[in-house]
Order: sequence, then C-alpha cells, then structure tokens
Amino acid sequence: MSMKNITTLADTQYLKLYDAEYINKNGECKNWSIASRKNIDTLKNIYFNKAKCAIDAVIIIATHTVENKLVIIKQFRVPLNDYVYEIPAGLIDPGEDFKTTVARELKEETGLDLIQIDYSKTKSQAYISTGMTDESAALVYCTCQGKVSKDYLEPDEDIEVVLLSKAEAKILIDSDKKIDIKAFLSIQNFIA
Repeated sequence: MSMKNITTLADTQYLKLYDAEYINKNGECKNWSIASRKNIDTLKNIYFNKAKCAIDAVIIIATHTVENKLVIIKQFRVPLNDYVYEIPAGLIDPGEDFKTTVARELKEETGLDLIQIDYSKTKSQAYISTGMTDESAALVYCTCQGKVSKDYLEPDEDIEVVLLSKAEAKILIDSDKKIDIKAFLSIQNFIA
C-alpha cells in the first residue's frame, strides 16, 4: 500500500477533508476520504517525506484528589444534536506542549486545576478513529483539585461537569445514556 496523491475537498478552521489517492495491495488505484486537523502542506510532508506527525489534542483522564472521583463532562455536541458524556479534551494551541494544554483545557472545561500528570500511565500519542481521521492525541492521566466552575467556558461550549464515584460510574456505563467511547473505557478502567 502506498500513498500516491492527496487533494483538498474542504478546508475549515478546525477540520479539513482530503481525498487520498493510494495504491492498494493488489496494485489498484483507490481513493479514501480523510478528515484531518492538519493543513495540506503538513499532511503531504508526513505522507511523502516521512515527517514526524505532531499530536493534535489532549484527552484528559482526571481524578479529583479531594473527592476521589473521576472527572466527566456532559457536553452538547452538534453532530449528535444532543448531550453526550465525555472526558475533558481539547486541541493543542500552536507553541503549547501537551502539559500546558492539559492544564488549560481542564481549567476551561471544568474550572479545576491540574495537580500532577501520571507519566507512567500517560500515552503521549494515540489515534482516535483511524478509518476516518489521522487525528492523534496524548491520553493523559492526571490529578486535579478545586471547585467545578463554568466561568471559563468558551461561548460555543455547553458543558456540565460530573464528578463520579466508582458506584456512580458503574450506573452511568450501565445506562442507555449517550457516551463517548473514550469516556466509556476510562470509566471502566476507573471502576476496575
């Protein structure tokens, strides 16, 4: 399998859609649509020059130290036209390392303050939905403290913070409520 060409189908501020022309294992020329956060030049450099792929985002698995509870958010998501349970996450701004992004996003989405990242559990780069996107993220385990607040939310963020005990976490994953797969797996891990 080899990449032959990539062209832009759509280009928005946070998401781009590309047509990738590639040769499959049988030598046939095929096309695949790819959603990406990277611009065309960066993507071509990764595909054709083997440049390193920088992470796009952070996914935050935070435990509140005083409450000894897992930090979950219930957020309105336009593609679902509904609320979904997730874990805090966000895009890495230019010039930020993932630790800075974790502290910023945790504060913005929950009002809580980062205490410490557990680097022994943290994965610095993992992929989200590889059949659709090249998006990668740092999966960060950390502790936090403070009071939940909506004071730092951006105008397009509609978020409710939920601190879950193990018993409450079990009830949530056993329910029929909409839940992001990353949150689901994080909750399972928290319960175990």
